[in-house]
Amino acid sequence: MPNESETTVSRRDLLSLVGSVAGSAAMYQAMTSLGFASETNYKGPIKLAGDTKGASVLVLGAGLAGMTAALELRAAGYKVQVLEFNTRPGGRNWSLRGGDSFTELGGATQACGFEDGLYLNPGPWRIPYHHRALLDYCKRLGVALEPFIQLNHNALLHASTAFAGKPQRIRDIKTDFQGHVSELLAKTTQQGKLDEAVTVEDKEILLQALRSWGALDKNYAYQANLISAAYRGYAKDPGGGLGAAPVAGEVIKLQDILKSRLWGYLRNFSLHEFQTTMFQPVGGMDMIGKAFAREVGDLIQFDAKVTRIQQSDGGVTVNFVNSKAPSAQQTATADWCVCTIPLSILSQINIQVGPRMKAAIDAVPYSSSVKIGLQFKRRFWEEDESIYGGISYTDLPIRQISYPSSGFNRSGRGVLLGAYVYEGANSYEFTSMAPADRIARAVEFGSRIHPQYRAEFENGIAVAWHRVPFTLGCAGSWTEKARAEHYDNLCQIDGRIVLAGEHASYIPAWQEGAILSSLDAITRLHERVVRR
Repeated sequence: MPNESETTVSRRDLLSLVGSVAGSAAMYQAMTSLGFASETNYKGPIKLAGDTKGASVLVLGAGLAGMTAALELRAAGYKVQVLEFNTRPGGRNWSLRGGDSFTELGGATQACGFEDGLYLNPGPWRIPYHHRALLDYCKRLGVALEPFIQLNHNALLHASTAFAGKPQRIRDIKTDFQGHVSELLAKTTQQGKLDEAVTVEDKEILLQALRSWGALDKNYAYQANLISAAYRGYAKDPGGGLGAAPVAGEVIKLQDILKSRLWGYLRNFSLHEFQTTMFQPVGGMDMIGKAFAREVGDLIQFDAKVTRIQQSDGGVTVNFVNSKAPSAQQTATADWCVCTIPLSILSQINIQVGPRMKAAIDAVPYSSSVKIGLQFKRRFWEEDESIYGGISYTDLPIRQISYPSSGFNRSGRGVLLGAYVYEGANSYEFTSMAPADRIARAVEFGSRIHPQYRAEFENGIAVAWHRVPFTLGCAGSWTEKARAEHYDNLCQIDGRIVLAGEHASYIPAWQEGAILSSLDAITRLHERVVRR
């Protein structure tokens, strides 16, 4: 067995190396092995055939999982009732607009002051092209979609300790990093270090590929010239008339890129979850929840806070109270129950299930997430910086700034997602603040990237998901160990109760996971009903 330090580079290793720099094959395989990246297994609308025997089903929760169950079960002939904690459908499928208000845990109430037509999606905000189930329901329910811009080469990457704190264009970091790495690989290939692993023909093809991918010159060097400028942009753009010749800009040195760590953000554009094309509903993410509600809204009882879930051989009994006036106890009964209540809430409810399911319910914590929407007097990111959609990334506590993917090139106000803080100390720190302080901090940090913030800011709204009463967190946060021990037990039918939601999927935090989980749960429940 050869010494590891002397092992030659194989064809597979070489392609994996190039792929990892490009952010494709190696990362995709790793994500797939964790159950995050594979294409969803949706095969089209389900068909619940067979005699339902007049059975009734109580659905707990009117998020996408619950409304999917209600829609399909009623179509199959079941008597369906839905209990929902909120005054609206959708659950985490939620958009905030001017005139909306909500009260978070602790009593702080925020009123949204956005101009008419502007909104923030505090929950899900984008739909991958391979989330086939969600896209199919959007088509069936008449939800209009438009592109969501994940990658904008003109957006920014920012590190507080690099480049004197000056944000860099994504295209500059991406192109210069690829160029320098391609030059290094080309030099290695030319020196014959790969002769034992790669044929002469493959070597020539590889050099051509590196020259194309890395914008190298005829000597396989990455330099400031019109070749690299065609990828990274120009110091002086090509124009018309006299003096119209373009001028190439200086490239960023490889060591400066490496030390900045900005290359780490490039993976966000290569991960399968975020690859183009992505979508968003026209007018806000809650257009999906509203479309479902048009079909099943007559089945939903809103303001229903579930307090107890019991079952027997004959059926299920659920106790609930009005979430706004919880004095009078009410009861709902059915033959079966599809429970889509988030585990962070369900773990605090008296539910009569076996010890394995109860242990699974208790085993899954919920991730922390904070989103902050900021309204500005004008769309300065477009007018001043030519940023139309996309996301800028920073090591500041706000982590991300997302620019709207609609309303381009209009005069007047606009709303940015001024912070998306997911997990980690920064998320908990923002959660601990009063809403006004979260907004003020987002403006303070954002002004280091866009100096226009301070003069243009008007108002904002900040949603910290650990303080949202109906979820107490963003999404189920599974570990591999917890999945191995509890996941199958969570998804089993326990007597007359079955659970569904993004937490009961391998696509956590995505609406696709909620829908697929629901379809699986009701299919198995239906099979049991028909067999009885």
